[in-house]
Amino acid sequence: MQVETTVNGKAMSADVEPRTLLVHYLRDELELTGTNVGCDTSSCGACTVHIDGESVKSCTMLAAQARGAEITTIEGMASADGTLHPMQAAFMECHGLQCGYCTPGMVMAASSLLKENPNPTEQEVREGLEGNLCRCTGYHNIVKSVLTAAGGA
Repeated sequence: MQVETTVNGKAMSADVEPRTLLVHYLRDELELTGTNVGCDTSSCGACTVHIDGESVKSCTMLAAQARGAEITTIEGMASADGTLHPMQAAFMECHGLQCGYCTPGMVMAASSLLKENPNPTEQEVREGLEGNLCRCTGYHNIVKSVLTAAGGA
């Protein structure tokens, strides 16, 4: 089945099996490997991307369901000139990562959170990211990163 999407501002197309998950379409067909496969059960959030501006765990959606959609992956967050997205810069500045495996999904979920709530409290950040798991950091610096990107830390 042919799947045509716009990914990070570029028209993309690939022929995939009907059962192909969006995360595998992105990683295997389009070679955008910043979106990670963490659990295959939608528990960890490592595969979070934006679809038509909404944060979505790409392991919960078939590629065919994304036909015609605007998809943004972690590779599309920085500006064309390489300037980091404010959330990426905050994660770097505040040491919001350790191994980095969850970081792409965290950045995507956190940027979506700030779009919905530009000035969250610490508790709102913690609640807003509860669908994304980190096995390394203890979340303190992740929360600090989000608050910094929001201008509140």
